[in-house]
Amino acid sequence: MIATRQAIEGPVLVTGAGGFAGSHLVEHLAGFGPVVGWGRSEAPPEIAAIARWERIDLLDRAAVRTAIGRLQPAAIFHCAGMPHVAHAWQQSAATLAGNALATHHLLDALHHLGNRARVLITGTSYVYAPASQPIGEDDPIALAGPYALSKFAQEQLALYAGRHDGLDVVVARAFNHTGPRQQPSFVAPAMARQIALIERGALPPVLKVGNLDATRDLTDVRDVVRAYQALMTAAPPGSVYNVASGSGRTVRSVVDALVARARVPITIEIDASRFRPNDIPVLIGDPSRLRTLTGWAPAIPFDQTLDDLLDYWRAQA
Repeated sequence: MIATRQAIEGPVLVTGAGGFAGSHLVEHLAGFGPVVGWGRSEAPPEIAAIARWERIDLLDRAAVRTAIGRLQPAAIFHCAGMPHVAHAWQQSAATLAGNALATHHLLDALHHLGNRARVLITGTSYVYAPASQPIGEDDPIALAGPYALSKFAQEQLALYAGRHDGLDVVVARAFNHTGPRQQPSFVAPAMARQIALIERGALPPVLKVGNLDATRDLTDVRDVVRAYQALMTAAPPGSVYNVASGSGRTVRSVVDALVARARVPITIEIDASRFRPNDIPVLIGDPSRLRTLTGWAPAIPFDQTLDDLLDYWRAQA
């Protein structure tokens, strides 16, 4: 059965609403009912204009309980957390707290208050064991590093809360995604930002890159948040869904496509400091379960994603 898009009845909470996926999700949800964004700092201007903002630290258990009790959300998109694979090796305690403990505090508040809001947990493909073919939800798990461990702990806490506490939870395991507003600690925005600075003359015309041979399933963030909304509407409780395009691109192809868009000649230079520990060679998702349930498919051409990403960094540089 193909799910249809419906408005959610009652307040919708987006945690991490000032972040990359969270901010795009708030924009996508605007107009479908009241949206409340949570973050630890002030709201970005584009979010403050379309959502009510609350400064909430998810590591403060008491504050989370109080805020949930006041808001009484009908649905929660849990986008908050520590998002970076490489940084997790140097910040393992903060990564575990930001992903697992923060999620526990959110779920504990719902259980403690008897709130039956539907919760979508934004998980990650990095919990999977490496495979040369597209990975399905039932394929083996292998936790290669503190980031994957923290995200697997997060989703297992959510699924446990569903089984034992009666909470209505869905897990979306997102594969790599990019687009405007993504931090330059990730590959595509790092390259786009360097190109924008080179075009302005702020950097020499040399693009420094890491591992170009890795293959990733790369989807536009605006398509990813559409998938999150579709799962919130249609997915049965306690289920796990990949959010992916189903096809892979090498980092080299992404870098070449961005360099081809540059307004000045640029050479490419390998920078060993940009290589990640235990980098997975190939990571491609099988989105069949999501597509069968909701009819979702990526709608934004990859060329548009790269154009928008580069234009964003040109405006920031």
